[in-house]
Amino acid sequence: MKILYYDCFAGISGDMNLGAMIDLGVPGDFLLEELKKLAIGEYEVKITRDKRKGITGTRVDVLVNHEVSAGKHLSHPSARTFQDIVRIISKSDLSAKAKEISLHIFTKIAEAEGKIHGHKADDVHFHEVGAVDSIVDIVGAAVCLTWLSPDRIISSPPQVGGGFVRCAHGILPVPAPATVEILLGIPVKSGAVPFEATTPTGAAILAATVDTFTEELNFTPQKIGYGIGHRDTDIPNVLRTYLGEMSADDFSRSTDDTEKQTALLLECNIDDMNPEMYEDVMDALLAKGAYDVFLTPVIMKKSRPAIKISVLCSEEKRSAMEEILWLSTSTFGLRVQRVSKTMLQRDFSTVSTKFGNVSVKNGYWRGRKIKTKPEYEDCRRLARENGVSVKEIYDLLLCPDNADLKPDGTKK
Repeated sequence: MKILYYDCFAGISGDMNLGAMIDLGVPGDFLLEELKKLAIGEYEVKITRDKRKGITGTRVDVLVNHEVSAGKHLSHPSARTFQDIVRIISKSDLSAKAKEISLHIFTKIAEAEGKIHGHKADDVHFHEVGAVDSIVDIVGAAVCLTWLSPDRIISSPPQVGGGFVRCAHGILPVPAPATVEILLGIPVKSGAVPFEATTPTGAAILAATVDTFTEELNFTPQKIGYGIGHRDTDIPNVLRTYLGEMSADDFSRSTDDTEKQTALLLECNIDDMNPEMYEDVMDALLAKGAYDVFLTPVIMKKSRPAIKISVLCSEEKRSAMEEILWLSTSTFGLRVQRVSKTMLQRDFSTVSTKFGNVSVKNGYWRGRKIKTKPEYEDCRRLARENGVSVKEIYDLLLCPDNADLKPDGTKK
């Protein structure tokens, strides 16, 4: 099983990706011949060896003659519409697979831009991403992935950087709005460098092609490639990629239907607060979006009994969680650590009982339903409405033959 892994510790851009793909073994001549199938004007692709912080890799520069391009093709080559790009790619002689990947990447960007600016994706006018160099970056990525033909593509959470970036719409915060939109639902890291580390093009390549985002390397690396960026910063401005092999058993375990996410765990120990207040604190944390809140009895220094409050939340919710803990508890300090979450794929179904309907959560692993759990609040509500115990509702759900009985014992 061939694995392609993106190690985006310094982010990812279109040109860094092309450099990393060539460094992995994609023939530069093959890439250039495939790109000639696009009718996008005159440009030159320079492939050179370069170095960042002692790391040697491949650098790709796309040089565009805007005057020639404007005279022969579009009067405004840097403002193509999404439909312009679809036509260029669809009418080319690229392979069907390269076309499919290219259009999938461009669609990610069009949907993000459309949402930000209030347009339909088909009506989006691209600026930077519609320019010749960005088309080369995206179609080039598709050509390289088609040549490498990995069975599975994995990536680390990309570093997005920080600060501000200048673009066609002015000066915008990093990550840029389009990048944020494209990366929705994808774990990211930020702040390693004071500039844009992951561009919209780089984000779209990941969002459109990566199967799993994780920092765990559960495969055997066989080749490493480095795509050299254009900055010289404190951390190496490179994109590292791996080609490796994974056994069938490991591949099966990696495709077990589980969802992996990163989260923050905030904790504090409290030994001087009225215990009646904990319920209100927990309710406030959950209402603000905490994944989970739990209390653990602990023994502190001088043998004082205390309570450890643990809060599991997303990076985006950290500030809100901290505010509640500062203002609603007696703690003077917090511990914060990044953790990983692994969750079963799940859905919800409704079970009809003689007392009413109950929502049931189902968990799946490797395509098979392995557990179900009635929603407690539904069971408690029906118990109160019908004057029975919650246990009776649970017992009824665990006995399917009785689930659809009327209160008089007859079938519905």
